[in-house]
Amino acid sequence: MMRVFVTGATGYIGSAVVSELINGGHTVIGLSRSDKGAAELKKAGAEVHHGSLDDLDSLRSGAANADGVIHLAFIHDFSNFAHSLATDLLAIKTIGEVLEGSGKPFITTAHANGAASDNEVLALAKRGVRTAIVSLAPSVHGAGDKGFVPELIKIAREKGVSAYIGDGSNRWPAIHRLDAAQLYRLALEKAPAGSQLDGVGDEGVPFRSIASVIGQFLNVPVESISHEEANDHFGFLGTIAALDIPRSSEATQKLLGWQPIHLGLIDDLEQGHYFSS
Repeated sequence: MMRVFVTGATGYIGSAVVSELINGGHTVIGLSRSDKGAAELKKAGAEVHHGSLDDLDSLRSGAANADGVIHLAFIHDFSNFAHSLATDLLAIKTIGEVLEGSGKPFITTAHANGAASDNEVLALAKRGVRTAIVSLAPSVHGAGDKGFVPELIKIAREKGVSAYIGDGSNRWPAIHRLDAAQLYRLALEKAPAGSQLDGVGDEGVPFRSIASVIGQFLNVPVESISHEEANDHFGFLGTIAALDIPRSSEATQKLLGWQPIHLGLIDDLEQGHYFSS
């Protein structure tokens, strides 16, 4: 069993990873920048390491006192995304310097346009760090989700219609947050150095199916709109809502013996918790 330093430990995915690790017999040292976060970590049974993503000394000491690192923290500031990516890259370099030559695991998360960070992680695999990159599906669903699906529900409420583009056959991959948490644990325990892992449960859910469940629960019409109308209806999600991006995790499942077992996106939506507020 390992002492695992986790950044982003109090986040939507991070909190699930912390529980998964502790239930798996590991000791967790969670990075926290607030008293509230520290209290959440203690309640979960984790040790608290005070600091933040841009506090490089705290990252160094956290990594130095651990048998492995799972890096989940990311500044989700899309108004200055370049800064978010630069901060992520510097954090990875800082942790990587501590772990270099140790053979310890260092698990990170792929981000859109984050090629520099991913390249750094892959380079560390050649410098004695057992690195792995987890590329999560665009929809990580479950209780507490604040991502794409809640935004689609908000838009449908505001517009009075649950829309899809064209025939709505374009597909979104998705993963339940608890399946994602297990994937991070397995990656920590046994992913070979330089692994690139697909965090996907549903390989591709037709967008029309998502819109249909939203329409059903909100009691609003479900309608097709044109590609030209997408940006006006969906706002910043207009381009994403038109994408057909099926992905498979078959290779990752075989590599790690991982099997997604929790509800798929449509079944999760049909539980109703997404519509309770």
